Amino acid sequence: MEQHSFVLPIILLWVLLSGFVHCQTPAVVKIGAVFTFDSVIGRAAKVAIEAAVSDVNADPRILNGTELRLIMEDANCSVFLGSIGAFQVLEKGVVAIIGPQSSAIAHMISQIANGLQVPLISYAATDPTLSALQFPFFLRTVPSESEQMAAMADLIDFYGWKEVIAIYVDDDYGRNGISALGDELEKKKSRISHKLPLPINFDLGYVSNLLNGLKVFGTRVYVLHINPDPRLRIFRVVYKLQMLTSNYVWLATDWLSATLDSFSSMDKTSLSILQGVVGLRPHTPDSIQKRDFASRWIKMQREAMLKSGLNSYSLYAYDTVWTIARSIDEFIKVHKNITFSSNINLLGGEATEIQFDKLKVFDGGSHLVSILLEAKFTGVSGLVQFNSDRNIISGGYNVININQMAITEVGYWSNYSGFSVVPPETLEGKKENERSNLNLDQKLNNVTWPGGKTDRPRGWVVSGNERPLRIGVPKRASFVEFVTEQHDTHKIEGYCIDVFMEARKLVPYDVPFTFKPFGDGHSNPNYDALVKMVAEDVFDAAVGDIAIVTNRTRIVDFSQPFATTGLVIVAPIQNAKSRINDDFRGPPKRQLVTMLLFSFSTLFKTNQEKTVSPLARMVMIVWLFLLMVMTASYTASLTSILTVQQLSSPFDGIDSLIASNWPIGYQVGSFAYSYLTDSLYIASSRLVPLASPEAYERALQQGPTNGGVAAIIDELPYVELFLSEQTDFGIIGQTFTKSGWGFAFQRDSPLAIDMSNAILKLSENGDLQKIHEKWFCKMGCPGEMRHDSESDQLHLISFWGLYLWCGIFSLAALLVFLFRTVCQFVKYKRRQNEPPTPSSLESSGNHCSQVIYNFFDFIDEKEEAIKKIFTQFDNPSGQS
Repeated sequence: MEQHSFVLPIILLWVLLSGFVHCQTPAVVKIGAVFTFDSVIGRAAKVAIEAAVSDVNADPRILNGTELRLIMEDANCSVFLGSIGAFQVLEKGVVAIIGPQSSAIAHMISQIANGLQVPLISYAATDPTLSALQFPFFLRTVPSESEQMAAMADLIDFYGWKEVIAIYVDDDYGRNGISALGDELEKKKSRISHKLPLPINFDLGYVSNLLNGLKVFGTRVYVLHINPDPRLRIFRVVYKLQMLTSNYVWLATDWLSATLDSFSSMDKTSLSILQGVVGLRPHTPDSIQKRDFASRWIKMQREAMLKSGLNSYSLYAYDTVWTIARSIDEFIKVHKNITFSSNINLLGGEATEIQFDKLKVFDGGSHLVSILLEAKFTGVSGLVQFNSDRNIISGGYNVININQMAITEVGYWSNYSGFSVVPPETLEGKKENERSNLNLDQKLNNVTWPGGKTDRPRGWVVSGNERPLRIGVPKRASFVEFVTEQHDTHKIEGYCIDVFMEARKLVPYDVPFTFKPFGDGHSNPNYDALVKMVAEDVFDAAVGDIAIVTNRTRIVDFSQPFATTGLVIVAPIQNAKSRINDDFRGPPKRQLVTMLLFSFSTLFKTNQEKTVSPLARMVMIVWLFLLMVMTASYTASLTSILTVQQLSSPFDGIDSLIASNWPIGYQVGSFAYSYLTDSLYIASSRLVPLASPEAYERALQQGPTNGGVAAIIDELPYVELFLSEQTDFGIIGQTFTKSGWGFAFQRDSPLAIDMSNAILKLSENGDLQKIHEKWFCKMGCPGEMRHDSESDQLHLISFWGLYLWCGIFSLAALLVFLFRTVCQFVKYKRRQNEPPTPSSLESSGNHCSQVIYNFFDFIDEKEEAIKKIFTQFDNPSGQS
C-alpha cells in the first residue's frame, strides 16, 4: 500500500513535466537565405534582410520568446554553388529559405525544397514558369515577370508600335520573360520581330557586333531584358554605335531601375549615356513605414555601413522576412513546436562535406505554406498578399524616363487602370465605372526620347540601300497594261507600277527598293503563290493586282485598294433593238418628212384666216418646225433607250450559270479558279483555262457546243479592258465578291499604313484617275462600250444648231418689223405737218425724248387698229 502511494506521485509528476515540455515554444527558429551577395540586388537585399531579422527579434509582438536566427549562404551567381548553399542551410534545420534572386537558381532549389517540404520564398526571381504547379513550395514577394511584360506590352501599344526587337540574357529569366512579352504583344496584335539572346557572361565585342547587325532591320524599338549591370555595358556600346539618335526607341525592364536606384550620387554621371531611355520600376506606394525605412537607409549610407542605394528589391527582401516571421508565429501558435523527420531516400550517401543523413523533412512544411499564402499586411513595399499563383499581388509599375542626367517619372501602370498620371492606390478606391472610364483615357506625361525630341518616334525605318525593299512583280503574259516586265529592256512597267511609284513619292521618307520579277513571262503567274512568298519573307512586299486576295487571306497585310474589282460573267449577247425597230412603218426619215409637210399645210391654212403679218407667220413656221423636230427626235431617243439595254442571254447570273453544266472559262493565274471550286463548288472539269484576250474571244465565239465556253468569269478590270475592243460580248448579271487591288506586305508591316495614306491622297487629288486614263483610255476607257447608249441619247444641247437658226430668223424678223414701223412713223409725222413749238426747241435731249414718246404712241395706235382688224375678221357681219 505504501509502495503504491509512492509510485502515483511520480507518475503524476512525469505527466506534468511531459505536458510542460510539449507546450513550451522553441527558443530558436532558423531560416535560411541563399543569394548572390556581391550583386546589384544582393548587396541591397543582404542589408534589408539583416535589418528585418533584427527588427523582428526586437518586436515582442512577433515570436515572443523565440529567436529568429538567420543562416545565409552565397550563391555567387552559380546554380551549382547555389544548390550547395541550399543543402548547407537545410542541414541546419531551417523552416524556410529566402531567395534566391536568380530564376535559374530558383528552379534548382525549388526541386530541393519540394523534396524536404521547406517553403522557398524569393524576393527577386521573377520567371513566370516558377508559378507552375511543379513547384508547390515556391512563393515570391515580388510580382511575376508576366505582370511586368503585360505593362511593357501596354506601353508599346500605347505608343502605337507594332514590332519590337528583344535583346535578353539567355537563361530562364531572360527566355521565359521574353516569351511572356511575346504572348502579351500578340494580344495587342503586335509582335517581336527578332529575338537576340546574349550569353550570361557576354563581352563588349560580341555585343558590338550584335548591335551592328541590328541596323539592317527596319524595326527601331528595342526591349532590353537583362540582369542588373552597374557598368551599363550594353548602353555604352549603344552610345558608341550612335544608336541613341531620334530614330531609335530603347525600353528597359526593371533591371535598369534597380541598377540606377543602387547608384550612389557620384555615380549618376553614367546617366548621360541613357538619354531618352524609358523603363519600368515596380511601384511601391508612399507610406510612413516606407519613409522611415528610407531614412534609416540613408543614415546607414552616411555612416558608411553600406554603399548601395535603396531599390525596390530591398523593400521586397525586408517584407519577405516579416512575412515568414508572421507565418511562423501563426504556425507555432497551432503546432506549439517545430519537428523534422528523416527521409529514407536521402540516407546512405557517401561521406562528403554535405551529410545527407542530416537532411530532414520539415513535417509542417505544407501547413506553413498554407499560412504564408493567407498572409495579408502592409509592409514597406505596400500590401503583402498572395494570389492563386503564389505571387504577391502586384502594385503596378512606374514609367520612368532618363532625361538630362535625371530620372523622371512620367506616369503609372496598373493591371486595372492602365496608364495614368495618378498613383494606382489613388485609383484603387474608385468605383468600377470610374475605373472603366480611366481605361478609356490612358495618359502619360511627356517623354523625352533619344535625340532630345518629345514627339513620338515612328519606331521603324525602311532598310537602307544595303538591304532595299524587295518587291515581287508578276511577269504577265496577257493584259500587260496592268503590270509586266518588258522582254527586250527588262523594264518593269504598267498601271500598278505607276500607282506604286506615285504613292512612294507621298510617303514621308525614302523607300529604297528593287523589283523581283515573278513568273516565266510566257503565262500569267499564280497570285496565291506570290502572296505566300511575301508571307514567308521571300519578298518584303508584292506589287500587282492582288485583287480579291485582300478579303481571303490572313497571312499578309494589304494597303488601301487603288482599284475596284470583283468577279463578273462575260458572255455573248444579242441586242433586241433591231427586232423592235421592225415594228415601225416605213423608214424614220420618210415618217419625219411626212409629218412635217402635214404640219406646214395645216399651219398655212390656219394662218390665212388668223395671221395678218407675214413676219409673224414666218416666225411661227420656224418655231413649229423646231417643235416638230424635237418631238420626233425625243420619241426616237426614248424608243432607243427602252430597247438598246435589253440584252439576250441564256442565263441571267451566277446561279443560273452554275446550274447549266456548261463549260466556264477563267484567266490563268487568277484566284478565280480556287474561288469557283472551293467557294461555289463548281466541278473543276467544267473550268477551262484561258491565257489571253484572244483566247477569250475565240472560246466565246465557239460556244459550249463547239469546244468553247458559255461564259468567262474574271475580274472586272480585265473584263472592262477586254470589252473595250469587243462589241459582241457583254457582262451578264451583277458583280460578285467585290473587293479591290492593293499592295501586299508582311503581317504588321508599318509601311502598309503609310502606303495606304499615300493611295488615299492619290485618289483625292485625282492622280489615280490620271494614271488610269494613261493606261486604259488610249482607245477609249474600258467600260465605255457598255455605255454607248448614253452617247446616242438626245439632250437639249443636241439641237443647238436649230436654236441658233431660230434665234437668227426671229431677230431678223424683229429688225425688219422695227424698220418698217419706223418708216411708217416718219410718214405719219410728215402727214401731220406739225409746226415746231418753242418747247420742242428747248433742247435736243427733250426733243429726242418727245420723239420716242410719240413713236410709242404711234405703235399703240397701230396696235389698236390691228385689234379692230382682228375683230372684223372674227365678226364680219358687225354683230356686237
